[in-house]
Amino acid sequence: MTPFIEKSNRILGSPLGLGPRGLILLAALLLLPAYTSPLWKMTMFAPQYQDGLRLEIYSYKLVGGNHGQDVKEINVLNHYIGMKDLSDEDFTEFKWLPFVIGALALLFLRAVVFGTVGSALDVTVLFVYFSAFSLWSFAYKLWSYGHNLAPTAAVKVPPFMPPLFGGKQLANFEVYSYPGVASYALGAAAAALVAALIMSWRTARREAGSARSVAGAEGDRRRVSS
Repeated sequence: MTPFIEKSNRILGSPLGLGPRGLILLAALLLLPAYTSPLWKMTMFAPQYQDGLRLEIYSYKLVGGNHGQDVKEINVLNHYIGMKDLSDEDFTEFKWLPFVIGALALLFLRAVVFGTVGSALDVTVLFVYFSAFSLWSFAYKLWSYGHNLAPTAAVKVPPFMPPLFGGKQLANFEVYSYPGVASYALGAAAAALVAALIMSWRTARREAGSARSVAGAEGDRRRVSS
């Protein structure tokens, strides 16, 4: 077990090459759309809404279609079935998402400047965990909105969950939910981090193997000469 740990420590302590550093820098830049573009988009169609009601979810705000009027219309409909109004205040994610994304970008840049294979592993694991937790948080928020219905609602509907991906029929509404530009950018950032980690790990393993071969050959020459 000790040789394995020693080998892993040597690999993790190896400096990053230009290729992995460039990929991590690209991952940092791919976080920028999280501040400028929607993470998720939802559209609802019904006979009385042929053009659809649209909702865009950013990392820090909700934006409705038709100059924001669609959010008001959605909340009117939600009132009839006892669902809470959609409001920025109810999304606690808006308070921490921008901060966490910025902190991750700083960690990415630190890995670019002072990077080792270990730092590439750290930022990759952190980002994958952040992405998985954020997706779970969003899914739970959708579930909560559709299951915590007021018992005094004018229209009684069974508990439901709006779709996380794809389309779903909810009463007389067809609801479609898909990732936005920012989510695709975050997915590309994750791919860049994984690629940087794989590339740097393979390079460090080759270099470690070459170093062992050189050391072994040097040892053989010393034994022969003695």
